[in-house]
Amino acid sequence: MRQLKLLGAALGAALLVAACGGGGGDPFGTQVASPARGQLMQNPPAAIYSLTAASFTTSLNAKASGQSLLQLTGAPVCGVDILYIKYGTVGGAGEKTDASGALMVPTGSDPKCTGARPIVLYAHGTNITKRYNLAEFADDTNPANSESVLLAAMYAAQGYIVVAPNYAGYDSSSLGYHPYVNAEQQSKDMIDALAAAKSALPAGKASAKLFVTGYSQGGFVAMATQRALQLAGTPVTASAPMSGPYALAAYLDAIFYGNVALGSTAFAPLATNSFQKAYGNIYTTPADLYESSYATGIESLVPGAYDFTSVYSSGKLPQTTLFSSTPPAAPFAGITPPTGTGATDALFAMGFGTSNLINNSARLAYLSDAMANPDGAVPSPTTAMPAANPLNKIRIAAKANDLRGGWTGPATPTLLCGGNADPTVFYSVNTQLMATLWAPQVTARLVTVLDVDSDPGTPGATNPFYAAKAGFAQQKAALIASAGANAATAVTTAYHGSLVPPFCNAAARGFFSQF
Repeated sequence: MRQLKLLGAALGAALLVAACGGGGGDPFGTQVASPARGQLMQNPPAAIYSLTAASFTTSLNAKASGQSLLQLTGAPVCGVDILYIKYGTVGGAGEKTDASGALMVPTGSDPKCTGARPIVLYAHGTNITKRYNLAEFADDTNPANSESVLLAAMYAAQGYIVVAPNYAGYDSSSLGYHPYVNAEQQSKDMIDALAAAKSALPAGKASAKLFVTGYSQGGFVAMATQRALQLAGTPVTASAPMSGPYALAAYLDAIFYGNVALGSTAFAPLATNSFQKAYGNIYTTPADLYESSYATGIESLVPGAYDFTSVYSSGKLPQTTLFSSTPPAAPFAGITPPTGTGATDALFAMGFGTSNLINNSARLAYLSDAMANPDGAVPSPTTAMPAANPLNKIRIAAKANDLRGGWTGPATPTLLCGGNADPTVFYSVNTQLMATLWAPQVTARLVTVLDVDSDPGTPGATNPFYAAKAGFAQQKAALIASAGANAATAVTTAYHGSLVPPFCNAAARGFFSQF
């Protein structure tokens, strides 16, 4: 669920076309110190950058990475104004707070850029750096830079208004933690950002069309938002959740059973901190869950000052070792680590060692409950639904936020996009599982499932995602060729963060264009 690093973060320096101020905002706007949900804290919001279609194209062409992005997105048709919005929302326990985000507005005289434009409500991927800010479009030191450039090129420069929250707990938000994969809070945050952004737009600028999408953590958030809007009776034109941990309870069970996902050591404190703040019962002290060498300070570690590189190099978190290589009890020796999984044996083995993050007593308690009260998808498929009565506090929290529950599936066109070999957010336990549950919608072609890591087939009208699959195959092949003997490691490392996201986003835009 790591923040995508699309085509190189170095794009940003070339994109400082016109700076109109920083994230601090316009001192002449109306200021609201304690905003209601969905209310702008500053109206009008600060205008940060303004690009023309020509200047954006020139900037992208100045670097090889930008040229690659242009091949995927097409040349900008519209200019893009980027505004910094701050708005009222709630935290994981329902407490009043605030958050910020980017509002990208297409400009120019082309018919695709004028009149009432459709809105893309976008949820970003996991990041552990608090200063993450999608409005800092041209700052290549900002961890949000590459995702921001992608949004501008893929959507805003093609005529879509983009609303992209940073989430509560990031950037200037006053919330002291992030409600990570808290489905209720994160959907409220998205809906509040949308309301605030709409109030900042000129009358008639936004059409009635609303598209909801997001990648990785953002795929989960997009689906949670789609569910919340659908249950509230708010129309969604179409959605495209991408590579998200939708079946959260099954996904966590798979990890505790030994299928340790790449990035788990960073995701674990984000999730447990989030659940502890929301429910207050995950642990008495962090040492109940984490080894003593990591427990101190872990509640304030992420999001914080570190990025994915420095948090490991500083020793604040182990890079891959989630569990001890000593089984928590004799019956679990065969899954510490698991073997016989084929290509993933080496991946899962990296999740075990001596400098592990989660202690054995916590893993034993989790696994004991998972065996007594099994999920309907993991370890063996039965009902495909979450466990009926889990007793472990982490499993109870995961079930409360699992998107298999609370609805019977989408009522509007939905694209589920991912890659079948994803080592971070497992395709089979998330995308494929949701497709199984939503078989009636898939049959009715209300839900479309796209595995970009599948045979591209033959181009033509009956294969609308040929370009996305062929582009993925080409980029994967190029990575393998350049990595030589390290090809397998290179693909595993890049798969979730940089190989899949650009092609799923391109597929999402193509999907939205039908409506």
